Amino acid sequence: MQTQTTDNVITLHSPRDTLRETILDTLHAWVRQRPNLDPRHYIRDWDDHAGRAAYRSDSRAITTHLRDARAMLRYIELRPTITGADLLAALNMGGRLTYTPGRGLDYTTGQYWSMEYRAAACRVLSSVIWDYLRRGASATDGDAIRRAARRELGASIARRWFR
Repeated sequence: MQTQTTDNVITLHSPRDTLRETILDTLHAWVRQRPNLDPRHYIRDWDDHAGRAAYRSDSRAITTHLRDARAMLRYIELRPTITGADLLAALNMGGRLTYTPGRGLDYTTGQYWSMEYRAAACRVLSSVIWDYLRRGASATDGDAIRRAARRELGASIARRWFR
């Protein structure tokens, strides 16, 4: 930390973690992408009620993943002790979503990209938050980490991403 005094006002400046900022910006852009969900993959004709229900269900799940990813990104943004190295380690753990500095995010598609890409970001973000909570003072086992995640992020996010 660097301290600067001007007119009897002390301000603290921490060094910028450009890797952290770059990865967070990249993840924000990643989750903001349109899912390009095509109703024709679901609905055969105007009377296909089951297809419409499946389309709406997938659309809701994709939107839920967006909300969860935004909440977890905000959580990480507000905690400067989560570094770019922490984010990079989580991204390169061997999941489908990886990051290469200078190149950006790489994603290996499973079955249906539209349903998976935001969930992949949520898995990475929950892994980063899990490690952060584990390093915390009182979260020593999985149940304590889950309770902390429920308290910090809400029950619905904790239930989906911190099993």
